[in-house]
Amino acid sequence: MAEYENRVRETLSSYGCFFIRHGRGDHDIWYSPISERNVTVPAKIKSRHTANAVLKQCGIKEKY
Repeated sequence: MAEYENRVRETLSSYGCFFIRHGRGDHDIWYSPISERNVTVPAKIKSRHTANAVLKQCGIKEKY
């Protein structure tokens, strides 16, 4: 299985999203200026569906 965590973080950064803090467990909190809200991003993303859901929550229309 492909792991998407690095690709998702690079995509978030390229759209102006930025890391805020570490959350509970293996999650990080990122802020999206597009959707103007905080988004929880898992540390390990093994599913493209999860990766696409994170991007959608951030208001990014790009998909894997």
